[in-house]
Amino acid sequence: MSIKDGEDHGHHGHHGKNKMFRRVFIFVAGFILLVVFAILIIWLVLRPAKPKFYLQDAAVTTFNISGGAAAMLTVTLQITLSTRNPNDRVGVYYDKLDAFAAYRSQQITFPTAIPPTYQGHHDVVVWSPFLYGMNVPIAPYVSTSLGQDKSSGLLLLNVKVNGRLRWKVGSWTSGGYHIFVVCPAVLTFNGGHSPTIRFQQISTCSVDV
Repeated sequence: MSIKDGEDHGHHGHHGKNKMFRRVFIFVAGFILLVVFAILIIWLVLRPAKPKFYLQDAAVTTFNISGGAAAMLTVTLQITLSTRNPNDRVGVYYDKLDAFAAYRSQQITFPTAIPPTYQGHHDVVVWSPFLYGMNVPIAPYVSTSLGQDKSSGLLLLNVKVNGRLRWKVGSWTSGGYHIFVVCPAVLTFNGGHSPTIRFQQISTCSVDV
């Protein structure tokens, strides 16, 4: 065998390996694209609807405003919050949820963590967390408005939930999505110093995902 024949043989062997690698790469890339396309089609067909949230009850056991130049609020609020998954084939993982109360756009309680939860198709989940605010600094106009509302006997609060969720379709789970929930709560003050919920009826919440 001549030197040239050896070189030609090596060249053909190297070319054959490159051709095989290209075929494997094309096959793997095509398979991945097919899987991604199938997931996209399933996602577009199922397209999950946002979960429904409802504020079922709220009770305030502590409500004190300290006057002075630096007004502070101490409040204890227990809520009953429910959520329903309206989807037929899509589950929901609530990875992180924090609930808090707000008055006139100012947060008046510290965030309370709600335990991570999985919600199946058409499932209903109920939580009853306590929301606490201890010596929370409030703006002067908020202090004045709270005092006026307390004197009138009516108080409008917003219970808010901020967190992250994931969708589950079969064995596939999506990436994380931000969820933000706002639930209005109208409270009435009784004859004493503590307010109670005005209506024992479900309040529908707005949900943004």
